[in-house]
Amino acid sequence: MNKNFVIHSILACFILLGLLLHPLKTRAEEKNPQDVRPSILAGTWYPGNPADLTRTIQVYLSRVQMSGLDGKLKALIVPHAGYVYSGQVAAHAYRLLQKRQFRRVILIGPSHRLRFAGVSVNLQSGYETPLGIVPVDLKLAEKILNQGPNTRWLREAHSSEHSLEIQLPFLQTVLKSFKIVPIIMGRQDPDTCSNLSKTIVKVLADAEDTLLIASTDLSHFHSYNQAKALDQIFIDHLKMFDPQGLSKDLLLGKCEACGGGPVISVLRAARDLGADQTSILNYANSGDVTGNRRRVVGYLSAAVLRSSDTGTRPRQD
Repeated sequence: MNKNFVIHSILACFILLGLLLHPLKTRAEEKNPQDVRPSILAGTWYPGNPADLTRTIQVYLSRVQMSGLDGKLKALIVPHAGYVYSGQVAAHAYRLLQKRQFRRVILIGPSHRLRFAGVSVNLQSGYETPLGIVPVDLKLAEKILNQGPNTRWLREAHSSEHSLEIQLPFLQTVLKSFKIVPIIMGRQDPDTCSNLSKTIVKVLADAEDTLLIASTDLSHFHSYNQAKALDQIFIDHLKMFDPQGLSKDLLLGKCEACGGGPVISVLRAARDLGADQTSILNYANSGDVTGNRRRVVGYLSAAVLRSSDTGTRPRQD
């Protein structure tokens, strides 16, 4: 046998083996325990000092008055603006968690800065905030990554995205011990929403200790009254537990939400996991905070529940 042929064949085998093993090496490197996503919002979107941050959140929570809420909590819908704008609205949702415990939180938000097909599941070991590091549930993240169509891990999709990090200090304040699965949607078309919701349902063998959270703001930069009219259409679909109708009206421009896809995905997944009702907890827009009603952004918090038990809910004034 030709000596050069043998040498080249051996080299080709090594190259092929390297190509086959490369994804495994990359995946292992991406799960490096030291690979923690640093905060990009501390000191700007929320206080950077731990004591100030805790105090700010506790003040928001203390302003929420509670009333009866019937059902097993399955999901929350929360805003993602800076705390000065939407922190009080978000507090109406997170107040529900003070007497409930979840071991895992699946966070789904929109991509504001990077366009890509499908969704990205973060495989970093944790997210850092001034209140500490929130660990990522890498086992469940891997399951979603491996079973979901058009699902990938794009570091750049998460590195500068604010819609998930903004939720973490609230969660760190109201939950004792939990892990997260951070998911960013690059596209929010009906197929992507359907695929994501089905994947979540498929991988959640035990959904009782898992909370779903959809991160979204509502209409952007309309006058105060225009914003309220647009946002009411969104709210009406939520009240009716109508993800299909919501999807249609978002596509037609009858209402707006930068995280419409996450909301639709969470509603569908929660319904398949037993949820059968929703509760609007609070609504406001930036005009209510700043006094400037010419160009406002809408904020909403809502709960998705299964009719089973009785807890407490924020009371509307």
